[in-house]
Amino acid sequence: MVIDILRALFGTGGNVVRETAEVFRVNAEAADQRRVETQRAALDQMAAEFGAAGRSPFDRIIDGLNRIPRPAMALGTLALFVAAMVDPLWFGERMAGLALVPDPLWWLLGAIVSFYFGARYQVKGQEFQRSIAATLARAPQVVKSVAQLRGLRADSPGAADPGPDADTALRVLTPSDNPALAEWRATA
Repeated sequence: MVIDILRALFGTGGNVVRETAEVFRVNAEAADQRRVETQRAALDQMAAEFGAAGRSPFDRIIDGLNRIPRPAMALGTLALFVAAMVDPLWFGERMAGLALVPDPLWWLLGAIVSFYFGARYQVKGQEFQRSIAATLARAPQVVKSVAQLRGLRADSPGAADPGPDADTALRVLTPSDNPALAEWRATA
């Protein structure tokens, strides 16, 4: 009869208790396996899309061109500062030419630069917000850990308290023979 009950609970092929528990709580091992498989699939897809083997020369050229604007703008701005110091007249002539550019063209340039750099700024800003949220979520645990560590300091109140154990309290308060201390006292 006991064997029949165990067989009914645990079955011959599956575990009824485990299967019932998985209705209420996710199987952590299976969830981890699914997460690994999802990440592997994403990496495989990215490798197929961006891998060097499957890319045409056109794709490589376009990727190279996409990487030029930010460094070119930064280095170009630094070059303008150098040019202003090396040849102020040449620099002044170029800046006078820029003064002739109509306002709508400046607005168009501003819009292009804003869209180009704005998307990157938004992505980085969202990553920053996620990292702040993760840090704040860990804050209560950190405060608790710091409080526990401070409680372990030798000068914190009650650090050497033996608690309600009377035998320990008596042993702490009763002096004992310490041969090393006696030898030290004799030499001092």
